[in-house]
Order: sequence, then structure tokens, then C-alpha cells
Amino acid sequence: MLYASLATLFALAGLVFCLHAFARRHAFVKGKNGRIRRDAYSFPAASLTTGCIVAIASLLLLSLSLPLSLPLSLSSSLSVGVPSPFVLAGLCALFSACGVFAFVRFAPPSFPARAFVETVLRVLLLLSSTLAIATTLAIVASLLFETLRFFEEVSPSDFLFGLHWSPQTALFADDIGASGAFGSLPVVVGTLLITVIALLVAVPVGLFSAIYLVEFASSRTRAIVKPTLEVLSGIPTVVYGFFAALVLAPAVRTLGEALGLNVASESALAAGLVMGVMLIPFVSSLSDDALAAVPQDLRNASLALGATPSETAAKVVLPAAMPGVAAGVLLAFSRAVGETMIVVMAAGLAAKLTINPLDAPTTITVQIVTLLTGDQEFDSSKTLSAFALGMLLFCLTLVINAAALLATRRYGARYE
Repeated sequence: MLYASLATLFALAGLVFCLHAFARRHAFVKGKNGRIRRDAYSFPAASLTTGCIVAIASLLLLSLSLPLSLPLSLSSSLSVGVPSPFVLAGLCALFSACGVFAFVRFAPPSFPARAFVETVLRVLLLLSSTLAIATTLAIVASLLFETLRFFEEVSPSDFLFGLHWSPQTALFADDIGASGAFGSLPVVVGTLLITVIALLVAVPVGLFSAIYLVEFASSRTRAIVKPTLEVLSGIPTVVYGFFAALVLAPAVRTLGEALGLNVASESALAAGLVMGVMLIPFVSSLSDDALAAVPQDLRNASLALGATPSETAAKVVLPAAMPGVAAGVLLAFSRAVGETMIVVMAAGLAAKLTINPLDAPTTITVQIVTLLTGDQEFDSSKTLSAFALGMLLFCLTLVINAAALLATRRYGARYE
């Protein structure tokens, strides 16, 4: 089956290439001065449209005909599937019909190829935009539908403002859900605590490194340091999780005990520090692009007025690049809030309403993974609470994004 399908695809590609070559030849006519182009747009209209029509129609027919393939034994241990004679005849007839139709319809010089190509591209762009919007709406609708089912069993006020999160207990006692077993406040506070710690690490380091690379570093140093920083973004998050769980968390606990502090084995400080290291490339890369986009005339004017390079970077370049820097910080915030593997491996599982970085709080993503892992009824309050947490995470990120975008626009308009 696989070999026959690959052979059919190669044959289809060869046919499309032949039609392409024939259309290219058809787009020229002989004149007094040699070969001249009959129509500047008859070549793409004829060759590309013909190839697309034949390829799409043939692939559809081939996909529908695969269940009708006939087995062919090549040896005692090897057998493949080949299309039946009826399928091959249908493919040949389809090739011929599509080719004739495409050339009769699109190849004549009188065909308005320019308008046709523009219309096709406009339709493709519209379909792409519509698909992106429809996907977003479908995700939101699925979360909203399951969240409403959850709110039929648990009060929204108990979920949003409750101080106790214990969905495991709610499986055995239905009356606990009404008394605050699904209170999401400890989970939200834990998520924000780890996110703040991560941003306190990523934003200063990423921003200062970007300022150094753009304003002070030589081209040789920049060529070495910038790719090295960007390598961090390619490391899988599970590797960061292993590093946090096996190296940094024990080190933080040992250091805390040496100072006489009570540090949990899965502290928010360890998870936040590792997550901050992961976020450094996001902040640094976007801040670097924003700083490099500032016109050189602003730097020259500041230096001409007697400002030092440090004063120019802090009082001229950085304010001008603030919208781009804010976008980098926003991306880092969204990445930190939605991070899963690091907090699953390095943060706690029990929900605690605490702002102590040495404690072991949990996060929204950790609870979603915990609630949807294992065998359980899909319509139970425990499982539906995962969708409610997902909707809460979506709304939280949306509000922060909107606020940051509004602040960025106001600051950019005031600076201009």
C-alpha cells in the first residue's frame, strides 16, 4: 500500500511537471525577433492553475480509492497494495479531463490572468484568516461550554473566591464542592508567585544583555553572545524541569537550611529561578530587535548634546524602544503563566494560599495536568474543574495582554 501510494504520488508529480513545461512553451509564440511572450500572465495562469487542479483532484481520488486497493504478494513475507484497474483508469481519465479543461479555460491569451491570480490569492488569504479566527473561537467555545457545565454543580463565586482547593476530596463527598473545595484562589496565587519570580530573573538579565549587545558590544562579541543566548530557547522544557528538580531545588534547600530557613523540597523559588532562565532569550531577543530599530539619529543627537553613551542608552534609546521591550516582557509573562513541564516537575501539588517563595505552592497548569490524568468520569466535578481552570487561565492572560497593549499604545503615543 505504501509503495503503491508513493509511486502514484511520483507519477502525479511528473505529470504536473510535464503540464508545467507544456504551459511554459504555450506561453510563447514565434515573432520576427525570435520567441516573445504572448501574455505576461498566461504562463502562471496556465501552468500553475493546471497543475493545482490536476494535483488536488488526483489526490482526492487517490485518497478515496485506497480502501479499494488490491493486495500484491512480492514474496512469502512481503506484500503491498496496488490500486485496482478501475482506480488507475479513473486516475488517467481524471488527469486527461483536468488537463484539457484547464488549458481550454485558462491558457487563451484573452483570459484575464492578472485578475484571476489576484482573486485566487485574495481568497486564499481570506480563508487563512477565517481558519485562524474559527480555530480560536472553537477553542474558546469548547472551554466555555465545559466551564458552564462545571458552574451548574459549583457556584462561580465559590470557584473564583474560594480559599480551599481540594478536588480529590470532592470525589468522595459531594457536599464539599459547595463549601469551597473548588476555590481557585490558592492556585491563582501560586501561579502568579512563580511567574513574578521568573520575571524578576528574566526581565533584568534579558533587558541588560540586549542593551549591552546593541549599544556597547563589538560586532565580534555580539556574533558570539547573541547565538549563545538564543540556544537557551531551544532547550526542551523537560530538561529545565529535570535541572530544577535534581540540581537547583536541592541546592536552594541546602542553602536555606544553612541560613536557618525552612525551605520546601519543591519551592516556588527554585521553579521560578529555572523558569526565569528559560525566559531570558524571549526578553533578550525581542528587546534586542526593539533597541536596534531605534534610529541612529537619536543616538547621534544625544551624544552631540554632551550625553554619555550610558545616558543615551538609558534616557533616549530605551524609552524609544519601550513598546518593543514591553512586548518582550508580555511574551515572557504569557510563556511563564502557561508553562507546564517545569512547574509539574519542580513545583508542589498541594494548593496552598501563600506568597512565601520558600513554600511549595501549585499552579493552574499543574492542577490541569493532575485533574486530567488517570481514569475518571468525564462529567464529574473533578474533571470539569480542569476546563474551568483553563478558562480562568485564558481570561487571566487575555486581561494582562489587553492591559499591556493599552499601556504600550499610550506610552508610544506620548513619546512620539
